[in-house]
Amino acid sequence: MILSDKTLKRLISSGELTIEPTGDNSIQPASIDCRLGTHFLVIEDKSMDCLTLDTEIKYRDFESDTITIPAHSFLLASTHEYIKLPNFLTAFVEGRSSIGRMGLFIQNAGWVDPGFEGYLTLELYNANSLPIKLQSGRRICQLVFCEMDQESKSPYQGKYQKQNKTVGSRIFLDDEIVRTK
Repeated sequence: MILSDKTLKRLISSGELTIEPTGDNSIQPASIDCRLGTHFLVIEDKSMDCLTLDTEIKYRDFESDTITIPAHSFLLASTHEYIKLPNFLTAFVEGRSSIGRMGLFIQNAGWVDPGFEGYLTLELYNANSLPIKLQSGRRICQLVFCEMDQESKSPYQGKYQKQNKTVGSRIFLDDEIVRTK
């Protein structure tokens, strides 16, 4: 079940759900808007010839109140808000329609697990033929919350737990390689 603004306000007020800070116009009828933070990562493509799943990716990180994303370019950013989900809620990250209509695709793999705590890392892709300039503090994405049928037995404790800034891919830490003949 998708949670309403009334339920979201109650959960925040009771401390069961943390989204800090929450802006005056952040809570929507069925979601909470998150704003763009000031920390960014760009892949250091000059130092690598290929990205692989088993090698750490090199990023250039920087802080800024504005960012211009060139046409057909990708970067990572973080939310301004710190998120902490209880073990009975999950959230979907969706781009805001007004921003999508500019050609900016926003994602974070689309899912926030129960028990996650930290700033969200967002994947931003400019699909437009023109650069897009963004300002920190502007609403950029929305979280849609769903209540689970029961509390999670094993809440999230993964490699992105308690991230305090934008974090690049840590896929190289996965150990599920399956050998084929």
